[in-house]
Amino acid sequence: MTATLTAPAPLKKKPGKPKQNREAILLFLPALLPVLILSVYPLIRGIALGFTDARAGLHVQTNFVGFENFSKLLHNNLFWDSFRIGVIWTLSVTILQFVAALGLALLLNTDLKFRGVARTLALIPWAMPPVVVAIMWRLLLHPTNGPVNEILQKLHLTDHPINFLGDFSTALPAVIVVGIWVGMPMTTVTLLAGLQSIDRTLYEAAAVDGAGAWSQFWNITLPQLRTVIVAITSLDMIWNFNSFGLVYVLTAGGPGGKTMLPMLFAYNEAFRYGNFGMAAAMGDVMVVIIIVFLFFYLRNRLRSEA
Repeated sequence: MTATLTAPAPLKKKPGKPKQNREAILLFLPALLPVLILSVYPLIRGIALGFTDARAGLHVQTNFVGFENFSKLLHNNLFWDSFRIGVIWTLSVTILQFVAALGLALLLNTDLKFRGVARTLALIPWAMPPVVVAIMWRLLLHPTNGPVNEILQKLHLTDHPINFLGDFSTALPAVIVVGIWVGMPMTTVTLLAGLQSIDRTLYEAAAVDGAGAWSQFWNITLPQLRTVIVAITSLDMIWNFNSFGLVYVLTAGGPGGKTMLPMLFAYNEAFRYGNFGMAAAMGDVMVVIIIVFLFFYLRNRLRSEA
């Protein structure tokens, strides 16, 4: 008998990396295109407008003016007043919002009766559109028909109605209170998620060593939440500084510019006065300031964490 030799089957070539890269890019394009069209391009276009004299109107010629808009901004006291108000608004809302949210998150993390219902109710302000929230608070704070004034007068805390949103001394504090109420649920949910990820054995070991509630909070809870705190406070600062719809519906920047945030000032410059170039320059300045502030804030926080 003679053995028959069969030729080995040819090896299949594995697809090369270039083909895999092309396939990955094709799969990535559907998600990338909306980001490029709706986010990246408007951002680049807005930055470029800051270096032009673009104005509202049909067939209006737009010219490149370099840093002329930024030079005008340096001497625009109204813009820097709005920026000062924006800083007060951002820091006040972010800090007080964090303190209130941390307290609420600690409460919701306990064995509270109807805890699920309480967590659901805590999300209601977050689920409501900012315009609806602003209209609701305008009705609540109305000087003559609002329930807030009615309650204050019944408790004899004031003998006359207070125009919270129309008085120079109360407009900004009232808007800050509304801002805290609106943003607190998001911060609460984030902190609550961080609290639930902390190993319970840490608290049990601390309790065995005789550590009290305050000692456990200071030495276990806060250090374990540090990364979450840095992330959520950074996002809150960006969101609060860029706030527009809530304050616009509440006061439209009044009375007398006491609640004129930078975004409102830029909006008026663009859509009330038609100076798109100047408004874009304001946006460019605000973006740079936010980036610089967050750079130093995150660097210091992460350095202290290391």
